[in-house]
Order: sequence, then C-alpha cells, then structure tokens
Amino acid sequence: QVQLVESGGGLEQAGGSLRLSCAASGSFFSINSMNWYRQAPGNQRELVAGITSGGSTTYADSVKGRFAISRDNAKNTVYLQMNSLKPEDTAVYYCNAFIRTTPQPGGLRNFWGQGTQVTVSS
Repeated sequence: QVQLVESGGGLEQAGGSLRLSCAASGSFFSINSMNWYRQAPGNQRELVAGITSGGSTTYADSVKGRFAISRDNAKNTVYLQMNSLKPEDTAVYYCNAFIRTTPQPGGLRNFWGQGTQVTVSS
C-alpha cells in the first residue's frame, strides 16, 4: 500500500516562510513526477509546483520567485519551500505523485496525500 504523508503546514505571518515535506512509503518500483497542489475554500484545486524525476521544475505564476520545489530521491521525499508568504497562499496543500507500482505497462498510478493546512495571517 503506497502512502504519501505530508508535514510542515501551520500558521505563519505574511512575509514569513514555511517548508512542506511529503514522503512516499510502501512498496513501489519508482516515482515519476511529484507535485504540490493547493485548494482554498470555494476554489478549485490548483497546481502550485511540480518536479520530474530528472529534476525539471514548473511553478504557478502566482508563486514564481517565492516558492521552490525540490526532491530527495533517496528518501522518496518532495519538499516545498515557501518564502514571502501572502494571505492568498492560505489553503490546504496536497502532495501528489505518479508512482510506478509495477514495471509492467499500466503500472503507473496517481497518488494523493491527505493534505496539510497552511494559513497566512496579514
């Protein structure tokens, strides 16, 4: 059973920083892309940042220059360093990963973490 477990959310003041972590556990063959999404009340879930297995990254325009995604393949962990936080960054942040559970075709599956709350006060 593959699980993604997030940590690092909390309450921070505007201008502050938080670091989110997400570790994959269980039995699997490999991890492809790892991503962070967020969902604020009344809004759709949106992609915040993504990183491929090779280290290529992508960011939402709203977080470029403030957030940085990275991964430690040896630890099966992805991080999101969030700097210069704004009240509009308040949301539940979800870890997402495409994980190959078997080497056979069709063995690539999409997994989600349970979410971690980030609240930024003004």
